[in-house]
Amino acid sequence: MVDTALIGWSRAQFALTACYHWVFVPLTLGLAVIMAVMETIYVVKKDEFWKRTAKFWQKIFGINFAVGIATGIILEFEFGTNWSNYSWFVGDIFGAPLAIEGIFAFFMEATFVAVMFFGWNKVGRKFHLAATWLTGIGASISALWILVANGWMQHPVGMEFNPDTVRHEMVDFWAVVSNPVAISKFFHSVLSGWMTGSVFVIGISCWYLLKKREIRFAKASIRVASAVGIIGTLAVMFTGDSSALHVAKYQPMKLAAAEGLEDGGPRAPFSIVPGVEIPGMLSILATHDIDGFVPGINDLLDGYVAPDGTEVLSAEAKKERGDMALAAFKAYRENRETDPAAAAEAKKVLEENVEYFGYGYIDDKEELVPDVWLVYWPFRIMVGLGCFLLLLMILVLWFERKNRIEKMRWLQWVSLCSIPLVYMAGQAGWIVAEVGRQPWAIQDLLPVKAAVSSLSKGAVMTTFFIFVAVFTLFLVIEIRIMINAVRKGPETGAEDGAAAIEGTQAGDR
Repeated sequence: MVDTALIGWSRAQFALTACYHWVFVPLTLGLAVIMAVMETIYVVKKDEFWKRTAKFWQKIFGINFAVGIATGIILEFEFGTNWSNYSWFVGDIFGAPLAIEGIFAFFMEATFVAVMFFGWNKVGRKFHLAATWLTGIGASISALWILVANGWMQHPVGMEFNPDTVRHEMVDFWAVVSNPVAISKFFHSVLSGWMTGSVFVIGISCWYLLKKREIRFAKASIRVASAVGIIGTLAVMFTGDSSALHVAKYQPMKLAAAEGLEDGGPRAPFSIVPGVEIPGMLSILATHDIDGFVPGINDLLDGYVAPDGTEVLSAEAKKERGDMALAAFKAYRENRETDPAAAAEAKKVLEENVEYFGYGYIDDKEELVPDVWLVYWPFRIMVGLGCFLLLLMILVLWFERKNRIEKMRWLQWVSLCSIPLVYMAGQAGWIVAEVGRQPWAIQDLLPVKAAVSSLSKGAVMTTFFIFVAVFTLFLVIEIRIMINAVRKGPETGAEDGAAAIEGTQAGDR
């Protein structure tokens, strides 16, 4: 029996690392696009002001990029240290996209980021612009492979269980890559990074306006960031709709928990807050049909018959089939060398019930219900803040285009104070995605209590608090360096003029 405290501390450590990592990733994704757009304007207009603007945000990008790498590396190592059973059970599948991310995407980022930072006066304008765009594209490709791996955990496809190696092995790489859950998650996550980067740039730019410094720089940055952010946020909402369809289809318990829906049915209501509902809206979101049937928590635990006649097994029935799968697996392993006939029969039973394999580790059906309030409220925080930030970016862009943003001090303060809010929205989204999947490390295949490593609780607790200290130090250092860079402002001076002449000559070659 696995110590529940060990499971809790292992989950807490992984959640801590993931949350800190996601502080850095979305800003990297968002700034990559914004600074690339700014440099594109520079190359097209040949206006040194835009070069200066792009270089400033590239400096902020570089600070954030460097710290984000450290947390990402630690996160991947934790799969081997804290979740070794998971790594053994599905390492052939989960490891493939992470390996591709490391070999291809990260290599691409590392190559072009060097050109982007150190090549301003050493390569032509167009080549440097290409390096800037490719740095951003590399960051997005890196996110793609990580989210392919995460999407597979949400909806496992393209594999078969091998009882001889006790591993799930990939049989269809394309099915893993084209997993609809992974594709939706990729666009939703990357585009939310656009929103994060945009709100960050707008907030910092408004600080300059409040200080009555770098007015042209601040207004130009607001113009670009607002446009990128509005496009990104609208796209986030669109991809959120497709994500809702996938969650309803592949992870109905997550959807029921996110809505606090105990008893489902057709015309299921959408809960704005407890006691305030929109009739039929959840059915529209989950099925694109107001009469669509959406199961609730009790339906999923007790079993039900879908409107199309499909019988969905109860938790007890799934547990029984999971027990059969585990017993058959054990019988196969015991008889494969001594009694081939018995082994073949056991293997047949295993194959018939392998999709319920993970349920054999479940002791009580209540384990299948995630912490409802820890999914319900973060979902509303994510949606509510997303709508607020979209409105904010529209207002900021409107007043900037009307040349009135300098006078709107209240809007400048709201924009500056909204920087932490966009991070809250992103973190809330990941809480919904990951807590809503519990108790599964891999949906329906492997619960977290079977995935955890055999470690001492004390060792995990110790490293947890070490990571708290180290990651907090990283964050404090990054914030301090960023504040110093912002206070210093964009580069100015005679050296910029010389660099501009050299860059122009190089660009003409």
